[in-house]
Amino acid sequence: MEEAIVLYPSPPIGHLISMVELGKLLLTQKPSLSIHILITSVPNDSGSTAPYIANVAATIPSIKFHHLPTVTLPSTKTTHHEELNFEVLRLSNPHVREELLSISKNHTIHGLVVDFFCCAALSVAKELNIPGYHFFTSGAGVLAIFLYFPTIHNTTTKSLKDLKSLLHIPGVPPIPSSDMPIPVLHRDNKAYKYFLDSSSSFPESAGIFVNTFASLEARAVKTTSEGLCVPNNRTPPIYCIGPLIATEGPKDDAGTRNGTTLECLTWLDSQPVGSVVFLCFGSLGLFSKEQLREIAFGLERSGHRFLWVVRNPPSDKKSVALSAHPNIDLDSLLPEGFLDRTKERGLVLKSWAPQVAVLNHPSVGGFVSHCGWNSVLEAVCAGVPLVAWPLYAEQRVNRIFLVEEMKLALPMNESDNGFVSSAEVEERVLGLMESEEGKLIRERTIAMKFAAKAALNEGGSSRVALSKLVESWKDK
Repeated sequence: MEEAIVLYPSPPIGHLISMVELGKLLLTQKPSLSIHILITSVPNDSGSTAPYIANVAATIPSIKFHHLPTVTLPSTKTTHHEELNFEVLRLSNPHVREELLSISKNHTIHGLVVDFFCCAALSVAKELNIPGYHFFTSGAGVLAIFLYFPTIHNTTTKSLKDLKSLLHIPGVPPIPSSDMPIPVLHRDNKAYKYFLDSSSSFPESAGIFVNTFASLEARAVKTTSEGLCVPNNRTPPIYCIGPLIATEGPKDDAGTRNGTTLECLTWLDSQPVGSVVFLCFGSLGLFSKEQLREIAFGLERSGHRFLWVVRNPPSDKKSVALSAHPNIDLDSLLPEGFLDRTKERGLVLKSWAPQVAVLNHPSVGGFVSHCGWNSVLEAVCAGVPLVAWPLYAEQRVNRIFLVEEMKLALPMNESDNGFVSSAEVEERVLGLMESEEGKLIRERTIAMKFAAKAALNEGGSSRVALSKLVESWKDK
């Protein structure tokens, strides 16, 4: 019987890419494995993962994709994409069971690996006597929060948004309750319950893989590994196996992307080393027109070179994009004459940039980011310091870790309603590129770039954790 691992990511493309990278990593350690990835689709999905899946399937024969039947959602309206993911994944359990049974006819399955949203499937794995693992795609600091979350739930009665206090969680700096990940702020929300259930499922798993490395988050890694975030010694083994980074993104509109890639890398080639500030806010981050104008004024007044990815403002006051708007009229979005006045030192791109290639270009000296964990790791591996401007999900706590714990970023400070002034943008860009503090942050980030490389090399912490994991399957 062939040996297999089954990976089960939630639908968003970012989660799928992380799981594919995990599959590739497992293959480097044990090339004889066959990797099976279960794919669910959310109703009315734009199908943006199809070209990426086709590309992986064509280039890595050991990775096989299994498309689960689309589930029918009950008619209750849920617009929140997190709730929608949980609901779809919960209803997919019977299909997961069938698929695991089918795969196990010809394979010895060493484990089912789920991401945070797919925890409902762990009960299926248990029933079939297949070890269930978590793959946590954020860092160890966020893992500490979610391992501790059931304890917070049991010791508070108010919603976190109303608590107005600092939360003291083992292994991480004190966290203002209002900075906790958005889905857990409202105690009576459905998403809160889903997150609580997922957090409570960690102790039930055979192990947790984390996309981080020991020297990046030394305190959080030590605290979680020692079991200090879960009562009664119930923490499973924790394997820090990162940084896992996709070298190139999905190829969904390759033509346009190749053109953009060529344009921005050619432009960067003509800029001085370390002189360009790169601004990019993830695949979901959106700003209002007013906010885009403030960013523009701040960049213009800073006098620094910049490469800025601009996306259309949301149509309905959301800061999360559920679908891309390809037609962007920069002239109507940005201040009059801005593009003309800054054309010698700035380049504005529509919707997308080849982020990893840009961050690794010698001309780039700073990164204004939404602090999505993939982007944080990409910046760390490229040795580029950050300005942290969180927008959604767990990004506000990532800002705390980056600024206070890792000291690899300056914080972008917003007003109470989330708005950031042009003066703040200007000040942070200048701070990162010119101040003494910016210089220290840059030095630390470059040192961390080498630490990331070392973690993945022979004898490095992440490589050792990975071989421990694969060894554990031999004893089964």
